[in-house]
Amino acid sequence: MLRTITVGLDGSQESRAATEWAAREAELRGLPLKIVHVWEPVPEPMAESPLLGAETRQHWTERIPREAAEAVRLRHPGVEVRTEQLSGRPGDALAEAAKSAELLVLGSRGLGGIGGFMVGSVGLSTVAHADSPVVVIRALETAADEHELDPAGAPSTATPFRPVVLGLDVAHPDETLLQFAFDAAERRAASLRVVHGWYPPPYYAYGTPVNPALNEALALSAAEAVAEVLGPWREKFPDVEVVEDSRYGSAAALVVDASREASLVVVGRRIRRSPFGTHVGHVTHSALHHSTAPVAVVPHS
Repeated sequence: MLRTITVGLDGSQESRAATEWAAREAELRGLPLKIVHVWEPVPEPMAESPLLGAETRQHWTERIPREAAEAVRLRHPGVEVRTEQLSGRPGDALAEAAKSAELLVLGSRGLGGIGGFMVGSVGLSTVAHADSPVVVIRALETAADEHELDPAGAPSTATPFRPVVLGLDVAHPDETLLQFAFDAAERRAASLRVVHGWYPPPYYAYGTPVNPALNEALALSAAEAVAEVLGPWREKFPDVEVVEDSRYGSAAALVVDASREASLVVVGRRIRRSPFGTHVGHVTHSALHHSTAPVAVVPHS
């Protein structure tokens, strides 16, 4: 079965921004776009209300994806657009829809405290349980935001893409995550900025006086570990310019800081088979809530 770029749409501003991003990604990948609208059943007494009768509910559940699909076809005539209506809990339904998707795209629920965005309970649940990569988009995201400013300093889609940022854990590098990040950079003809944060081991950090030579040696070791992980991928993707950014400090803070100049931030999530909880890891959680660029969360073993 041909896989798709799937986007969850509920008619909100953020889900419409996600639909536009998904359409652009479908163009980059040469894949169809599937717009999924999830109707969460309401309690029976409310369903019998004149304002929420069967005809009203059917009208809105059909109208939202239909109008969105028509708009996408006008703006992206080369993209095949499909729609699908599902019923159930949105988080569960979207995670199920992700199983047949190349990736799933969701909208965020509003600006966060430091200029990023907040991810609601449905988004976090979907990210935590989806088997495919999930990309989360800010409500005000536009195509020009992913590109460098033009010579006059104005937003433009005619300029090159900003770098793709990858948050890398050198202790547990995963091929699925690396493949996704390099592929995303190659499709955009963008550079790949690989961000790695490090701290001294506990037995160095506590009770040890400041030692510049030791810090320099630790920094060199961390940089060498990043280079070793990336070596085979540089050969596999020779056209991708790779910028290695290994620095002392919190990996989460470094990734969020790098997002300000990124077209896409790529982070990983270990696959958990428990249906309960929304644990996605500290770095991924920070990126989801505070990144100023779209965030792709790639599940891996």
